[in-house]
Amino acid sequence: MLTRHPLDVVIVGAGVVGAACAYYISRSGLSVAVVDRGPVAGGTTGAGEGNLLVSDKVPGPELELALFSATLWQQLSEELPPDIEYELKGGVVVAATEDSLTALSSTAAGQREAGVEAYHVTSDRLRDLEPQLAPHLTGGCHYPQDAQVQPALAAAELLRSATRAGALMCPGEEVVGILRDRKGAVRGVRTTRGELRAPAVVNAAGAWGGDLAALAGANLPVLPRRGFVLVTEPLPRLIRHKVYAAEYVADVSSGSAALQTSPVVEGTPSGPVLIGASRERVGFDRTLSVPVVSRLAAQAAALFPVLADVRVLRAYHGFRPYLPDHLPAIGPDSWVPGLFHACGHEGAGIGLAPATGLLIADAIRGKRPVLDLGPFAPDRFDATCHVT
Repeated sequence: MLTRHPLDVVIVGAGVVGAACAYYISRSGLSVAVVDRGPVAGGTTGAGEGNLLVSDKVPGPELELALFSATLWQQLSEELPPDIEYELKGGVVVAATEDSLTALSSTAAGQREAGVEAYHVTSDRLRDLEPQLAPHLTGGCHYPQDAQVQPALAAAELLRSATRAGALMCPGEEVVGILRDRKGAVRGVRTTRGELRAPAVVNAAGAWGGDLAALAGANLPVLPRRGFVLVTEPLPRLIRHKVYAAEYVADVSSGSAALQTSPVVEGTPSGPVLIGASRERVGFDRTLSVPVVSRLAAQAAALFPVLADVRVLRAYHGFRPYLPDHLPAIGPDSWVPGLFHACGHEGAGIGLAPATGLLIADAIRGKRPVLDLGPFAPDRFDATCHVT
């Protein structure tokens, strides 16, 4: 078993949220270790599309977090290498019916009041933005602030920067216990290779965040929500923006465990088109669902007829870390001193990662947060489920 020097912070999870926590905490001068049972971005991050969206957030705490994070991503795009593929491409949300367009317009009006750039697009102007769109659409909304990154590379570069600032990387090392003193305060983690001692532990374990919390005697009701993504053959740049149907916003905010699909289509700098999005709560079932994949392909072709004869080279899936109120848990656990949570972002973790990392760094150092952490407080869930 390894014996290692005491640290200031141990971060559990080497996805993009854990990487952002490591980036900002190490830059603040604290000593950090990042531990993960798998490789960097080996979980949900590696199965993501890299969305950095404000368009799918309704006015409220999550939209405030997204706007703050969008600013941080722009700063990071100047500090990190260009291979993270940051692209401020903008988003186009489209409606196929008058009722759908009315709902979209109402949402956009509220978003504009909250500081989002959102521009109504009439049916006859949609193809100015996206020439390959189907002609039957009723209208839409253009969101210039939507962006994209390559998520696995972004996580890797954040961690590489943290390592240069002194952070210790521990991939392939599973956390099997949380060390606590006689008063219940965190004193580090026990892994399959030894102990990492620190007075602060950050739970950035994504869809497995509930399991990590339970090791410390804390309750965090994180559940996995499975989603599939299709990847086409490389194509010329046919699709300019992040394009999705207005129904996607309702799917994101739904608490249903049943299957939901709505077309989400975007090009990538390397050529392939990414097609989503599906959501269903089926535990950690990794079975490829042919009906879901077929439905996504059909919906994408209905939105962009040019894709009808394009080959899909592969399909992959990931597990979004779902919390019942659709807000992430960010901040200290009031029941377990020294435990901080940074998980439960569902499908928005890549976009919200920088803001989460900076807020966690400030919370650990006792600094006043830039945003009110109240709506994201981990103890907002049933306190009676905590154990000691």
